[in-house]
Amino acid sequence: MNASHTHAGNPVQTFGASIAKAKSVVILIHGRGSNAANIIGLADVLTPETNVANPTIAWIAPQATLNVWYPVPYTEPISSNEPALTSALTRIDELVDEALAAGIPNERIAVGGFSQGACLSLEYAARGSRQLGYAFGFSGGLIGPPKEERLPIGDLNGLPIFIGSGTSDSMIGIDNVVRSVNLLRAAGAKVEFQDYPGVGHTVVNQEVLAVRTALTSWLQ
Repeated sequence: MNASHTHAGNPVQTFGASIAKAKSVVILIHGRGSNAANIIGLADVLTPETNVANPTIAWIAPQATLNVWYPVPYTEPISSNEPALTSALTRIDELVDEALAAGIPNERIAVGGFSQGACLSLEYAARGSRQLGYAFGFSGGLIGPPKEERLPIGDLNGLPIFIGSGTSDSMIGIDNVVRSVNLLRAAGAKVEFQDYPGVGHTVVNQEVLAVRTALTSWLQ
């Protein structure tokens, strides 16, 4: 294995349609200390009711090496999280490319996750190495020091993104989330942002419903 690509070749968990029969793909990214088997459980509650009896979404959750995508908090300098961060982003590239090779168009590919997985998903969408159709982050923000100028974000051309966070989430920090929302909007993304007063570092039913509703529209 390439020492700089620490997440290369790691297994994935799947749910729903096989990628060969799917019309859409959602890549789910787990948080720090969690795993693919845990985050794939979200697929069941995020799947639109119209997709239950006849699944057309392939849900794919990659596994991070040692259950960590990058080593230090997302607000630390980018260099502190390398080469693991680049490896994690490359792993998503690989899964998107697999979907494209199976005939699924870019606009039918989504990426989302929780906590460290949310940060990684939003950063992936911002960097734009592959066009996406949708992105979402539960308790996460763009990666890098919030008081420093970040890597430029290209034109996101109306990419729909959902971001949800509790106002009492000390692990992520609501100010960092709001900053990320503003940066993504300034880059042309259509960001739906919901904050939840008094909520800490968790996923709440309201944001699950928001993403499931968005996915229902996305599938039409």
